Amino acid sequence: MSLHPVLSAVTARIIERSRPYRRTYLDRLETAHRQGVQRGALGCTNLAHGFAAFPASDKLMLKQQKAPSVAIVSAYNDMLSAHQPFERFPQIIRDAVRAAGGVAQFAGGVPAMCDGVTQGQPGMELSLFSRDTIAMATAIALSHNMFDAAVYLGVCDKIVPGLLIGALHFGHLPAVFIPAGPMTSGMSNPEKSRIRQLYAQGKIGRDELLEAESQSYHGAGTCTFYGTANSNQLLMEVMGLHLPGAAFITPTTPLRDALTAAAARRAVEISGQGRTYTPVGHVVDEKTIVNAIAALLATGGSTNHTLHLVAIAKAAGIVIDWDDFSRLSAVVPMLARIYPNGDADVNHFHAAGGSGFVIRELLDAGLLHEDVTTVLGKGLRAHCAEPFLRGETVVWRPVPQISGDENVLRTAAAPFSADGGLRLLTGNLGRAVIKISAVKPQYRVVEAPAIVFDSQEAFMHAFRAGELDRDFVAVVRLQGPRANGMPELHSLTPALGSLQDAGRHVALVTDGRMSGASGKVPAAIHVSPEVLAGGPLGCVRTGDIIRLDAEAGTLQALVPASEWTARVAAPADLSSNQVGMGRELFAMFRASVSTAEEGAATFGLPPLVKPLSTEINLPGVGDAEPFNDEDNLIRQPI
Repeated sequence: MSLHPVLSAVTARIIERSRPYRRTYLDRLETAHRQGVQRGALGCTNLAHGFAAFPASDKLMLKQQKAPSVAIVSAYNDMLSAHQPFERFPQIIRDAVRAAGGVAQFAGGVPAMCDGVTQGQPGMELSLFSRDTIAMATAIALSHNMFDAAVYLGVCDKIVPGLLIGALHFGHLPAVFIPAGPMTSGMSNPEKSRIRQLYAQGKIGRDELLEAESQSYHGAGTCTFYGTANSNQLLMEVMGLHLPGAAFITPTTPLRDALTAAAARRAVEISGQGRTYTPVGHVVDEKTIVNAIAALLATGGSTNHTLHLVAIAKAAGIVIDWDDFSRLSAVVPMLARIYPNGDADVNHFHAAGGSGFVIRELLDAGLLHEDVTTVLGKGLRAHCAEPFLRGETVVWRPVPQISGDENVLRTAAAPFSADGGLRLLTGNLGRAVIKISAVKPQYRVVEAPAIVFDSQEAFMHAFRAGELDRDFVAVVRLQGPRANGMPELHSLTPALGSLQDAGRHVALVTDGRMSGASGKVPAAIHVSPEVLAGGPLGCVRTGDIIRLDAEAGTLQALVPASEWTARVAAPADLSSNQVGMGRELFAMFRASVSTAEEGAATFGLPPLVKPLSTEINLPGVGDAEPFNDEDNLIRQPI
């Protein structure tokens, strides 16, 4: 199957836009690879520090046999259900690497916070910035330069993006990502949603709500809805950073442990001293990033990745923006219905065919690049497989041709919808994204008076006071990364959902996030630039008519142009967001963070340190449609 022309054109635009930064990045990787790992040049004292606590046999291998050394970088803690299984993984990895002729060291741990715990709490204002903190912690773990490859243990929201950003800054090192798997299924998602709305309406108490939530989140493993954590796992598979089918195998099962050991052995094989050196900086290229966007769209994945994929790409010298998401969304069909875009959870999705089924369908439709490098070294087609045990050995079989449940997973020939359900909104309020895969068509256009709030707490106070029983657009401003770290506004979802169910026409417009919880209420999120960066959302006044049209892709304050241009942003009091719960430590992040469309990142593209040749052959670029000035616009700071 030939590539879809839109996929080809978007890829060509990204290659052209990224050309100088990607070249600089690859030059840097090549230099690091030529220099080699530092342990070969370390003084005796330095080297002795590096393996002082090693078992004698491992120490001997490093000293005499020059065996490959694999770093373990883990986000383990036992408060996050998704990360608790990682407690056992380092020993499995050490044993597997040793059996493969190498050694493995736990190089470092990175922080891992749970957005489910911090929702609606001050700690949530550290959540987005934890991604770049994790990237920096990853760099510290690898900075001893003792390693030939690394394995990364992470699952949840900011953690996998942070680990990958850190890995890409050591892009000359091969990388294999190892997941922990989802918890077994608990209370059904429709029932959970129903009980949350009853609580928001005051019809049940906290005891009933806590019992329902405890039945939903009940054991070790990832939460089973298709939010950012499970979107991360699917993306690691389509980006070729997992072993095939690894994402959704439940914890503490023989297959899970066997996959962990197999991933560790693969890290040895692709190390600088292995048979097939495969640095992560070459695995993640322009085509890989396009594949990630396409798979995210095809499965209705988390809107957080309109930030994270931008930041991941930037770490590899690649420039993408929301136009790329929007153009791909117009042609990538929706193949999966997983909560909150449907009733099923990820265990049901996996049983119906899972990630490999989605990859195969998109490849056959010309909507993924097959000619990419993966940790298997065989191109993406090799990832259209699912793992099984033969004795104690993992074997892979082709994914089924037919979906196990067409209510959950479908072919590209008979999708749930013809597009990917993510739209770019533009207008006099700025640029925003909206996820409409769970929004019924009759709710996708809302024109109603604005009610302006400066916090989600102010919104909930008005809701509980009965002041919102009407048609309106909630404008929740001052929620961007510069203002307060861009927290997720999940607590608004049940309240807005209950108003919509009662027949009210409601919508949300915010410079904050909603992430994987974006559901049935239309929500224009990540409005960029944010208010604190001079964004026009600060000029909205309560009573202004706001038109959110997800079908046409517009977000507009219907205010006379002369009045609109004369307005200035309303004053803002951010004093309550600056201190407490550690927020004062993150002032430097708030001061330096880029816009949402630029990844809400505190780091930039690779600096252009030397002149570049103009004679660069980029296969496929000449066959694409001509670029225009908008296509060549680089929004990321240089």
